Amino acid sequence: MKIVVLRERKTGEQRVAATPDSVKKFLALGASVAVEKGAGIGASITDATYSEAGASIEASPDLNGADIVLCVRPPEDAAIAQLKEGAMLLGMLEPYTAKAAVAAYNARKLAAFSLELLPRISRAQSMDVLSSQSNLAGYRAVIDAAAIFGKALPMMMTAAGTVAPAKALVLGAGVAGLQAIATAKRMGAVVSAFDVRTAAKEQVESLGGKFIEVPAEETGDATGGYAKEMSDDYKRKQSELIAETLKKQDIVISTALIPGKPAPVLITEDMVKDMKTGSVIIDLAAANGGNCPLTVADEVVVRHGVTLVGYTNMPSRVALDASQLYARNLLNFATTLLLAKDGSLAVKWEDELVIGTLLTRDGQSVNATVK
Repeated sequence: MKIVVLRERKTGEQRVAATPDSVKKFLALGASVAVEKGAGIGASITDATYSEAGASIEASPDLNGADIVLCVRPPEDAAIAQLKEGAMLLGMLEPYTAKAAVAAYNARKLAAFSLELLPRISRAQSMDVLSSQSNLAGYRAVIDAAAIFGKALPMMMTAAGTVAPAKALVLGAGVAGLQAIATAKRMGAVVSAFDVRTAAKEQVESLGGKFIEVPAEETGDATGGYAKEMSDDYKRKQSELIAETLKKQDIVISTALIPGKPAPVLITEDMVKDMKTGSVIIDLAAANGGNCPLTVADEVVVRHGVTLVGYTNMPSRVALDASQLYARNLLNFATTLLLAKDGSLAVKWEDELVIGTLLTRDGQSVNATVK
């Protein structure tokens, strides 16, 4: 059994799909692990560290001999073309946007597993890449906002006078949003949050945030803990409430996403015009078009006196921790669902977690969610 860990090639991607710790655990199963030279540099993991863990370091890994290939983002076509038929590819394969890659997977008859599609059930928590990476994204969003914002976040009592605390609003109380709330509270900000899901209210309040609620009977709760798209009447009331709330905020962390669809627009240009000069918006939905139309992907821009941050890969800005969590997610998925205790392949094809994440198999696209 040979496992290959690829070096990421997308601009700005600093994470890696395996760490020395996960390498050791794969080796303990009897597998061999080859790590592409320089794969861990962005996450401060040296080739020597991988080598000490027992991995072989290869400048050009023998992909044709690989049984399982681990990646963070979809590999380049040249790498896919080298894989042997029937090989397994594990990573965040961006099934809603990188659809052209699916044809390449099918051409090589790969079993491609896209971990973003993992069903959000209790036994899958240790494999949940979205949760592990979103947690760090929410944390880093607040750190970046604090660095850009020209003011202290906590209230400070000094001999020269009192510094009022910053006010932070979090739009979307999913995993990233809840972590942003917790981080902003720890840093001393006065935090409020909005979410269309009724279940989010208790979670927001448990972290010390104030829940901003649209007066309506409609709820946005959907299956798997996600939010659904709301009616036009709800959106109008939501927009009015957010517009009034934004006028008082110093920092806004926007996280609202709907799987497979463009990010909903929550912050219009007119709302930005009414915000305080010097305030900051961190738009974590930038990769999907942004929750604000003024957001520019992977850029920091100032519009109407407000700084908008559009980083599309926030977890990569905490690359070491993100890689460690992600590597554990992949390890747990592989050892639970793909490998036997002796390290041989023993895929549980009928398991709902395998069915949920499997994009292609034997030259066919098999995932109903993204067909």
